[in-house]
Amino acid sequence: MGNLIRITILLLLIAIPFPPPSLSAISSGNSSKREVIEVGGGPDDLVWVVQLSDLHFSVHHPERARDFQEIVGFALSFIKPSLVFLTGDLTDGKSKDLLIMKQDEDEWIEYQKVMQDVVQRSGLDRRTFYDLRGNHDNFGVPVIGGSFDFYSKYSINGQLQRTGKVNSVTIQTSKRKLLFVGFDSTMSSGLHGPTNLFGHPTDELLAEINSELSQWDSQPTQLVTKVSFGHFPLSFSAASKSGKTLQDIFIKHSLDAYLCGHLHTKFGQNLKRHHHSSHHDSYSKQLFQLNGHRTPSGNASSCSKDATSIGEFWEWEMGDWRKSRAMRVLAIDGGRISFVDINFKLGAKETIILPTFPLDSRFTSASSQNYKCGSTDPSSYEFIRALVFSASPIVSVLAKIYDSSPGNLILVLETQMTKLAGSPGNLFVAPWNIQAFEDPSPDRFLLQIEVSDIMGRSTASELRPFSVGGIPAKVPWGWKEFFVMGCQWDSLYYPILCQQKPHQWTFLIFTELYNVPVAWCCVVAYLFYLVLCPWFYGQVFTEGRERAYMSYRGWVSSFNNLGEVEFLGSPDVMVVVLPHLFFVVLPAIMTIMGLAAESGMYRDYLLSLSSKKKDDYDGQNKESATPDSFISRKSEIIFVWALAKEIAPSGLFGSLLETF
Repeated sequence: MGNLIRITILLLLIAIPFPPPSLSAISSGNSSKREVIEVGGGPDDLVWVVQLSDLHFSVHHPERARDFQEIVGFALSFIKPSLVFLTGDLTDGKSKDLLIMKQDEDEWIEYQKVMQDVVQRSGLDRRTFYDLRGNHDNFGVPVIGGSFDFYSKYSINGQLQRTGKVNSVTIQTSKRKLLFVGFDSTMSSGLHGPTNLFGHPTDELLAEINSELSQWDSQPTQLVTKVSFGHFPLSFSAASKSGKTLQDIFIKHSLDAYLCGHLHTKFGQNLKRHHHSSHHDSYSKQLFQLNGHRTPSGNASSCSKDATSIGEFWEWEMGDWRKSRAMRVLAIDGGRISFVDINFKLGAKETIILPTFPLDSRFTSASSQNYKCGSTDPSSYEFIRALVFSASPIVSVLAKIYDSSPGNLILVLETQMTKLAGSPGNLFVAPWNIQAFEDPSPDRFLLQIEVSDIMGRSTASELRPFSVGGIPAKVPWGWKEFFVMGCQWDSLYYPILCQQKPHQWTFLIFTELYNVPVAWCCVVAYLFYLVLCPWFYGQVFTEGRERAYMSYRGWVSSFNNLGEVEFLGSPDVMVVVLPHLFFVVLPAIMTIMGLAAESGMYRDYLLSLSSKKKDDYDGQNKESATPDSFISRKSEIIFVWALAKEIAPSGLFGSLLETF
């Protein structure tokens, strides 16, 4: 019996093949489109843009589009950004009961009408809008450019013939170039949800992004700030067929920030993550990151080149319009990036405040040096700077700095800010003594800007910690934020399936189940089925395409030119595979094992009461039952439930399915 069990376990382990690389269809081949914008009539070297994401316009929730039309058009009319980014999930693509996920042309018609009205109300040129495709905009789309690809027909990018997977726009100021590179990493053959969850950048797409980010590298004397924007966070972006990742490209080109969406505010407010060069990182650090903040390297006050030559960038997920009514304003002031996330749940706002210096110490980079290093214009440190956007004329702007070291907030500076000469009514400055605020703590001093308009309304910005020495403050992650931002799910999927811990208890499970032959055979057959056979069979694309089947490795609908099976939606299928294994298969095995152990324990108990030998009871020549066997059986039951408790996951699969 022991040999039979060992052979069974060995066959199960051998049947699980080596993890295949993530596959994604090649992009359409359209060349990327580059645009250049000259900025004039405002402060030198200052540009601001707006980001919105996860609109999820739905025929079942018309209030999303209605609020967007009423609020966003009005806000953009007085913010007047240079660019507006809509980073995916423009429509919802779900039925009212959430069971059917495919494109609905009525939602796209509504999106087109709303955007036309927003562009008109804002007074902005339509070419300043860049709307990307998200996974919801790709549900069930068999071919990009086909009859069910409504994004290409109704989106602003599609109407402006931005048909490439990558588009870039450069804003030229008097002192630097600001390069923005947007890309679409959705699958070219869009599966129905929920197995359409990850971004799938191909090697061709990564080569295009690499080319766009390097377009100004031939001018080494030109200052360039690089920002990229897409839909998927890097934790939900798979590696290419060759194993390359978006993070590799961003680190290589010293990206300043990556703006994305996909995740929603329901997972937390701090969906921000600092990335750095991982040449010396351990394997575990490539699978997950325990916190999102920047870790200072060496002496933060050092002006050495090593302090600023670290490959790094920030990833800032912004939340969603769907329920949170979120919008972001991001400014680049003298190469320093700052942003403010605005919540419109309570309706439109008349005034929006964005401090641009000093920087928020939670989101600084190593390149944000100590002001003493002198790598930038010293005069840029002599003023507190803030952008103020208001629908009404501004009466006064106050800058306040609080000291939090005593345990409560003490006002240590209050100064009037004045509008900078030549500013189009947005940038306000106030002189200050920067040396007075040197401190080794990155969050001792807090900055707040208060604005009063002609209507008597008073608005205050949030309290922001700052460090004039460039020391980073911590960005606390809750367990939900770590789950969706800190875990690299593309790399974790197969290690979870092939983890070593099950090998330690599999032998005991099959030993116990072997005492119940019917249950043992059923469990073994089912495990073999899960490894070797299709789990589902059905239509994964919108009408007009053949059916496909799903295994734990992905969906299969066709073969490549070499006659090999092509898997789609890997590791997207993990949202089906892992919950089934942890919440169905594992509890079933544990329950059967516990019942088998309890049955044997009760049998031994009866034998001990009757003082009969076991071989007299069942006709076999075995040792008599003793109280020790009863204790052994009881220990097995305790072990079963302790084991189940230990390996039970604490995941958010239900939340992921509802959100994505």
